[in-house]
Amino acid sequence: MSTINHLCTICYYPTNLYCGRCERVYYCSPEHQLSDWPRHKVECVHAHSEPPNHKQIATPPVYQQPLVSVLALLFSPEEENPRLVTVQCTPQPEPTNGLCPTPLVQTFFPDDQIGSVVLTQGLNNEHLRFPLHLFYSQSSLLCRANVNRAIQRITSEAAAKPWFGPAVVLKFNGSRRQGYSHAGANDLPTLSAYFLTYK
Repeated sequence: MSTINHLCTICYYPTNLYCGRCERVYYCSPEHQLSDWPRHKVECVHAHSEPPNHKQIATPPVYQQPLVSVLALLFSPEEENPRLVTVQCTPQPEPTNGLCPTPLVQTFFPDDQIGSVVLTQGLNNEHLRFPLHLFYSQSSLLCRANVNRAIQRITSEAAAKPWFGPAVVLKFNGSRRQGYSHAGANDLPTLSAYFLTYK
């Protein structure tokens, strides 16, 4: 495989794929090329020669994978109940390296630093076959801003310490934590137990 030394015009993902017409603008996928076409067609002119050591957009790299969508639980401070939301996960460039996809949860934590914790134990300290990945607002917890009413509700307001700010919970697809599966209502008892003992 040749060295990847260009970035996609849309998402800055490393790529050697380029527009087959002008051979000057790079894209990581045909979808990104199509989405950029209204802008790019103004500047796109036929190339006179083919640059060496490049692949055309018609032959995407073997390792490229699409975004993965999973259901996650959102605990919003303004809402009384948790709800299911869709979270996109970007796969790692090389799927064989065993790394977990990266969840794109920034939209739930605008202008904030995001912290996370992995829950591996459930009720009565039993080992979770499918650990839970909890993302939270670091500044909300530190500043004690925006008491989370959805978390108060699932703990019947019996938690030793209230939770502040939003929380998003994803579910791993196994104990090796190499991917995510859908979270759901079945995960609420484990989360309730965690929030009840949070200090």
